[in-house]
Amino acid sequence: MDNLEPEVLEASSKVMENNEIESENDKVTGIPAEEEEVDAVKKEGDGEGEEKRRKACEKETVQREKCHDISTCRCTQLEAESIKDNRQLLEFRVRSRDIDWRQYVQPLDTGVRAAAVYLDRQADFVGSSRRQVTEDNRRELLVCHDMMGNYLEDRHFHSSQKYDDYRFVHWAAVDYFCYFSHDYVTIPPCGWLNAAHRHGVPVVGTFIVEAATRLDEFLASEESVESTVEALTRLCEHFGFEGWLVNVEVPVPQGKMPSLYRFVRELTAATESRVPHGRVFWYDSVTDDGHLRWQNELNARNAEFFRQSHGTLINYAWDEEHLQRSAQQAKKEQSPRHRVFMGLDVFGRSRRGGFQSLETMELIASNGFSAGIFAPGWTFETLNRFGYNIHNPRGDDQVNASFLARNEAWWARIWPTLATHPYSSLPFFTDFCVGSGRLKFERGWRTSAADRPFFNLSLQSLQPSVPLDRNAVHHFDEAYSGGCSLLMTNYERAFRLFVTDFQLPLGVLLVSYVFKIDDDAVAPNFDLLVRVTPLRRNDEDLYLFCGDYTGSIVAPQRCYLSPLAGDLPSGRSRLQQDSRSLAARWQMRHYLVKFDGPVRVEDIGVKCQRPAESSTEVKLGAVYVDALSLEDLKDTWTDIPVYGKRMWNEQRA
Repeated sequence: MDNLEPEVLEASSKVMENNEIESENDKVTGIPAEEEEVDAVKKEGDGEGEEKRRKACEKETVQREKCHDISTCRCTQLEAESIKDNRQLLEFRVRSRDIDWRQYVQPLDTGVRAAAVYLDRQADFVGSSRRQVTEDNRRELLVCHDMMGNYLEDRHFHSSQKYDDYRFVHWAAVDYFCYFSHDYVTIPPCGWLNAAHRHGVPVVGTFIVEAATRLDEFLASEESVESTVEALTRLCEHFGFEGWLVNVEVPVPQGKMPSLYRFVRELTAATESRVPHGRVFWYDSVTDDGHLRWQNELNARNAEFFRQSHGTLINYAWDEEHLQRSAQQAKKEQSPRHRVFMGLDVFGRSRRGGFQSLETMELIASNGFSAGIFAPGWTFETLNRFGYNIHNPRGDDQVNASFLARNEAWWARIWPTLATHPYSSLPFFTDFCVGSGRLKFERGWRTSAADRPFFNLSLQSLQPSVPLDRNAVHHFDEAYSGGCSLLMTNYERAFRLFVTDFQLPLGVLLVSYVFKIDDDAVAPNFDLLVRVTPLRRNDEDLYLFCGDYTGSIVAPQRCYLSPLAGDLPSGRSRLQQDSRSLAARWQMRHYLVKFDGPVRVEDIGVKCQRPAESSTEVKLGAVYVDALSLEDLKDTWTDIPVYGKRMWNEQRA
């Protein structure tokens, strides 16, 4: 992959209007070009404009009448849109104003993941320790999704057919996700909200001011500030997202600075009090004297915005001296450094980006700051440099495979600088669907709707906790359910899929999974690995090899388990259906384990081995984990007396 990427990327290939390009160049130097006068928009004649509004209202009324079934509704009210001006914002002129978005957007799942940890080696299953994130070493990650103006096929609630489009799957490292466009108010599409919320990640929209006339309007008076705060908060409540990135990129008259501070302060207060898990971030742009000069650091000139918000996203043109001064200012503010998000532009402007991003991320991490990643869609957007057509409306196999491989490789390189949030909620289930597919599957069979591709991020399942790079790939030709499975590519050593913090106070563990081994004279051995520790400490490990063994072998530190004979009783697993109804060569295995005390599941991974002469492929279709009570089951299980026989450590056995 390195051979495809230059050491230093040239100017961004993103499609921008000329004025946007100039604005981006200004950020590199921190000094804006002369502000150009904004032409007033000519209003249409009152009669003509009123007639157009009347027809638009009639059209919307007809569309609303069709919205009886959320599974079939195709009206434009379910399409995400931005807000263009203050009048539209204050009058709440959105097509979906009469829709209850609770039917379409799931709330933020705050229980799906636990406090973050640092991993020594993210991919290694055995011997990879974790360190707890504390207030002293906390570093967070804000991802700012800025790709080709956004509001592309992802704006639709219902599926498009462009299955190869950009998808985000590395939620375990993300603390906040921002959906960005250069429109005045950017409302995140529900697909992004559902995918992020399912993984426990709050989502913020963007309030960006790039025209002096808009600035003058919302800062005109105390009443206009309050009205704007109220309107923005109402949008969060209506659409179900968590807050705002505030980006003012025009000079502010000195006399208006108190009003701007008031706006940020009141927006932060309103978001905190009225929006569950609300957050407001300030983007490093305007200084205390109202000048538009990107500081590329936290200092006295932008510290008041830092005080009035939950954090500051620093422009990406910083150097090591900026880091030192930012640390000094954070100390003066008596604030933890993790509230300062140092920017990385993946397109490589000002600092190394692309496949050299690790150098930039290491500087951020070593100085104790959080990171704000701009435009991770670089991994998809720049495929056109290598001759790929990323605009095919039905998607393209080569684009899909190349993007996913490139994306995994990029995230794998920077992962050592990030913290990982373990999954913590039981029952746990995933079929690995990324929210798109060339076909749709149920129990390994193509569904009746499988005749065309789909792209719908609301359908994304829980994703692996760490990048799959060189261990497995999302595979779109076959799946147990959804649009894809995991195709194993590492047949040599065990690797991690999920970082977990599943607590089993009763000591009863159920593990189920579905996999497929292609026909071959010499079949591979496939084990799902589970790492278990005592509930109240994590310094002793027991590895469960959930494979196909003749009788379970219970030994210190390593136990080799045989699957239950037959299926589980009804209602005990998401994978409870009769395994005989699976498509050809798909297999389902269940394991029920009883420990003699409380335990914690800390990792789930895979060990797949095949003979050197074999080319058989193995796909993992689904994983299910739950904590049960033996009183609910009348089936067989495996007893593992970890406390009575001191099986945590072989020397104590």
